[in-house]
Amino acid sequence: MKTFLLASCCPPLWAHSIGLWLLLFLSSLTASAQTFAKGADTGWLQQMEANNYYFYNDQGIRQDCFQILKDKGINSIRLRVWVNPSMVDWVNGHCSPAEVVTMATRAKNMGFRLMIDFHYSDSWADPGQQNKPAAWAGHSFTQLQADVYDHTASVLTALKNNGVTPEWVQVGNEIPNGMLWPEGRTTNFGQLTQLLNKGYDAVKAVSPTSKVVIHLDKGNDNARFRSFFDQLTANGGKYDVIGMSYYPFWLNQDYSVSISSLQYNLNDMASRYGKEVIVAEVGGDAVAAPQNVYDMLVAVQNAVYAVPNGKGLGVFYWEPEGYRSFSGYQLSAWSNDGKPTAAMNAFLVTPTAPAPPASGTNVLANPGFEANNAATQTPTGWTSWANTTANYAADKTEAGGQASTYRLTHWLGSAYQVSTYQVKTGLPNGSYTLRAWVQSSGGQTACQLYAKNFGGAEKNVNLPVTSTWAQVQITGIQVTNGQCEIGLWSDANANNWCNFDNVELFSTTVTAIRATAAPAARTPYPNPATDRLTLSLPTGATEATATVYSLTGKLMLRQSVQAAAATVDVSRLTAGFYQVRVEGKGYLEVQKFVKQ
Repeated sequence: MKTFLLASCCPPLWAHSIGLWLLLFLSSLTASAQTFAKGADTGWLQQMEANNYYFYNDQGIRQDCFQILKDKGINSIRLRVWVNPSMVDWVNGHCSPAEVVTMATRAKNMGFRLMIDFHYSDSWADPGQQNKPAAWAGHSFTQLQADVYDHTASVLTALKNNGVTPEWVQVGNEIPNGMLWPEGRTTNFGQLTQLLNKGYDAVKAVSPTSKVVIHLDKGNDNARFRSFFDQLTANGGKYDVIGMSYYPFWLNQDYSVSISSLQYNLNDMASRYGKEVIVAEVGGDAVAAPQNVYDMLVAVQNAVYAVPNGKGLGVFYWEPEGYRSFSGYQLSAWSNDGKPTAAMNAFLVTPTAPAPPASGTNVLANPGFEANNAATQTPTGWTSWANTTANYAADKTEAGGQASTYRLTHWLGSAYQVSTYQVKTGLPNGSYTLRAWVQSSGGQTACQLYAKNFGGAEKNVNLPVTSTWAQVQITGIQVTNGQCEIGLWSDANANNWCNFDNVELFSTTVTAIRATAAPAARTPYPNPATDRLTLSLPTGATEATATVYSLTGKLMLRQSVQAAAATVDVSRLTAGFYQVRVEGKGYLEVQKFVKQ
C-alpha cells in the first residue's frame, strides 16, 4: 500500500552459566545467491529526468540514476504500466506503454532484469482503488477479458520487438479486493479468476519464459493471503509467483514487530501452494530513519532468501529514487540533495539463510515465561487464541513455575477453548524434538502439547493427569517447510486446569536451507575482548565490513577493516555475548565473541 501526500506534503549475558561458543558459516556466491533479485521500482524516473531532477552518487558526482542503483547492488528494475494515462501529471500519470518500453529497453541494455507491473488502469491501482481504464468503462465482461488479454499481449510484444524479455510480469497490482471493479471484485471470485487467467494466457503466448506474479498488499497478514489464494486455487487460477508488499510504516509499527509474520507468510505460501514468492514492494522512511530502514531491508532480504528450497526470489524497493521535492512520497530512499540515503547500502549485503541451531539448542522465545517478570495475560513471545473473547481470560501466567518463578496456566470457572502457541519460522529443515514440563487436573475434552504446520501431519501428546510436574515430549518432528507451530491446546470444562513451563523445541538433525558451512572456523581474538577485537579474514581477502550485533539482533556498531589491521574498537560495548558479521566481496562470515 502506498499513500501520497503531494507537495505540501537483567544481569549481563556472560554472567550466566552459558558456555562460550563460536558459530561460523560461509555464504558463498552460489548460483542461488547470484539470481536473488535486488530490485527497485522506478516508474517516476523518466519524468523526474524530463523535469531536470538530477542524481548524484555518495561522492556528489552526477550520474545516471540506474548506474547509482547498480552500484548499490540493485540488479532488477520494476516498471508499472498504465493503459491511457495523463501525459501532463508528473506524479499520477505517464507510465504509458510506449514510455515503459523505452525505460525497459534502457534498463535491459544496462544489464538489469525486468519486472513489468500491469495495473489495468489509467492511474494507480491498489487495495482501495481498482478503476477501469476510461476506454474500457462501458465494456461487457466478455469484452473486459479480451481487453486484458489484448493490452497485456500488446505491451509484451512491443517489449519483445525491442529485445526485452521480462523475467516477471505482474497481472494486477495489489489486488486483495480484486481488479477492474465492479466486475472483477473478489465478491465474484470466479470472474476475477477469469480476468487474471486472461492476463496469464497473454503473458505465456508472447513471453513463455516470463513468470506471472499475483500481488497482494500486507505481506505479514497470512490470513489475508490464505483467503485470497485458496479462492484463486479453487477457481482454477493460473500463476507462477506470489508477490507481496511489506510496509511496516503504513502498519504504524516498527518492522521488528511484524518481520516474523512476514517470514511465516512467505514460508506458508511457498509450502501451501507450491509457488515461488517475492516481495514486490517494500519501503520505509529512509530520510528520517536511514539506519532503521537499512536494518529492515536486510531483515526482509534474509527472510525471502531463507524460504526453503530456493523459492524466495527477491525484494524490490518501491520508488527509492522518488525524492520528496518531486513526489512528496515519504518512503523514498533518496535525499533532496539528489544522493541515495544510507538505507540503500542494504542491497550491498549478501542475504543469508539463518544459521542452523546447534543440536539441543532451544529455538523458542520466553520458554520459561519469565520475560515479563510478572504475572501477565499476554506473555512475551507467545500468541493466544480463544473461541470467545471472554475465554481469553483462561490463558495467563502466574507464580508457581516448574524451576523458576512463573508458569503458564489454562483455567476458567466456565467451559473454555484456548490455545497458547509460537510459530517459529526460518528453521533449517530437519528433525526436531518438542518437550515441556506440565501439570493437569484432567477432565478436559482435550488437553495437548502439539506441533503442526511443519510440512507434515500434526503431532500431539495428551497431558498426563498429575499435580506434580512431569515432562512430556514429541520426537521426530520432520520440518520440511522451514517452520513449525508449537503450543498448548485446551478444550476444557469449567474449573479444569493445566500448567505449562520450560518448553523446548530443538533440532536433533539439521539440514541447512541455503548456507554452506565453512570447513573451519576463524576465531576473533582476544576472546573475551576488552577494548580491541582482531578479526581473521579469509585467505586472500584484503578488506571487509565488520558489523557487530547483540545476540538479540540489535545493531551495535559497523566499520570497515583491512586485512593488515582488521581490528574493531569494542571498548564502548557493555559486557556480554556479541555476533560480528564479517562481509567482503564474495563472502560473509558470522563470528561470536565475548566482551568483558
